[in-house]
Amino acid sequence: MTGTVARHAAIVLAAGSSSRLGYPKQLYVVEGEPLVRRATRAALATNPAAVLVVLGAHADAVYAAVADLPVQRLDCADWSAGMGATLRAGVLAAPQDCGGALVVLCDQHGLDAAHLQSLVRTWQATPERAVASAYAEVVGVPAVLPRGWFDAVRELTGDRGARDLLRSRASSVTTVSAPQLAFDLDRPGDEPGA
Repeated sequence: MTGTVARHAAIVLAAGSSSRLGYPKQLYVVEGEPLVRRATRAALATNPAAVLVVLGAHADAVYAAVADLPVQRLDCADWSAGMGATLRAGVLAAPQDCGGALVVLCDQHGLDAAHLQSLVRTWQATPERAVASAYAEVVGVPAVLPRGWFDAVRELTGDRGARDLLRSRASSVTTVSAPQLAFDLDRPGDEPGA
């Protein structure tokens, strides 16, 4: 890829059932917009080769929130097996000419396009390395996983997702600070301003 900018696909993981929260977190509205749409618009701002929205629980309702955006719908049949299954589905569907995958969740209400753009720029400087977000003493998603990691993603099972992979390969991960991502929407009371 010498002389060219590495291309990436964006994978928006939007398949969860939100069982602990009691309603679809993907559709929780922040500043007039469902979280899945906010995350997808931020991903689109990174100029990806493709945006794949991985769906499972509440698939039609969640997709309706982004259907007018230039995204690909990706229904994950085994979404209930956990985050590993949805991440694997997204990576398998990424275009072959992409050197990496930007992995984005829908439950980080502090997420913005500027942070995702920073992750992608950092990754493009050294596309063989992963680039992850650092917040609350955690290294996790959003993150850009290089193509060299895709085989390992295909091996993920259960609720083991990108964070486990980033932890196991820490020496090959560059981090970008994102303290605004320390809070996510997981249980009642996690809502912004609650």
